[in-house]
Amino acid sequence: MSPPSTHEVTRLLRAWSAGDRQALDRLTTIVYGDLHRLAHHYMTREGTGHTLQTTGLINEVFIGLVDTAGVSWHDRAHFFALCAQLMRRVLTDHARARHTVKRGGGVKALNFDESLVVGARPRPDLVALNDALDQLAKLDPRKARVVELRFYGGLSVKDSAEVLKVSPRTVMRDWDLAKAWLWRELRADQQHAAA
Repeated sequence: MSPPSTHEVTRLLRAWSAGDRQALDRLTTIVYGDLHRLAHHYMTREGTGHTLQTTGLINEVFIGLVDTAGVSWHDRAHFFALCAQLMRRVLTDHARARHTVKRGGGVKALNFDESLVVGARPRPDLVALNDALDQLAKLDPRKARVVELRFYGGLSVKDSAEVLKVSPRTVMRDWDLAKAWLWRELRADQQHAAA
C-alpha cells in the first residue's frame, strides 16, 4: 500500500473538523507512524532513565489534539505544526515536573544547529529553552515559531515555510538568528546561575 498523499491527509483533517469521527480514526492510522518516528527521534536524545516514553509522548499529543475541536485545518503541515506545539508543551511540562532545582541551576549550554533536528546530541534543558522561547516570542513571534516547528516538530525548512506562509530562505534566516539569540540567552542564564 502506497503512503497517503498530502491531499488525503488534508481531506481527512477537514472531514474531522466537520465532525466526521471516521476521518479522525483514518487520520490517526496515517499520521501515527510519522509522529512515532518524530517522538522516538526526540526521545533518543533524552537519555536513559527518562520516565516519559515515545508512546506516552504521542498519546499526550493525541489527547491534546482531541481537545482542539473547532480547529480549521489547512493542510498536513498545519497539523504537524500544531503537533509540534503540543509536543513542546508536553515535554516542557514533563521537564518542569522532573526539575526540583531553581531555573538555571545546572543548565547546560545548548548547541543550536541543524543536528538538533536530525542527529543525536546532549539533551537540552527543556524548561530553560521553553522560557527563552517565550521571551523570543515576545520580541519576534515568527522566529520563535520557526524554532518550535523545526526543533520540537521536526518540520523541514520547506514545511515550516508552508506553515508560516513565508519563503524557505526566510525560514533559514529566522532559524539562524533564533539559534544565535537563544544560545546567547541560555548562556547568559547559565553564567548568571553560576555567579
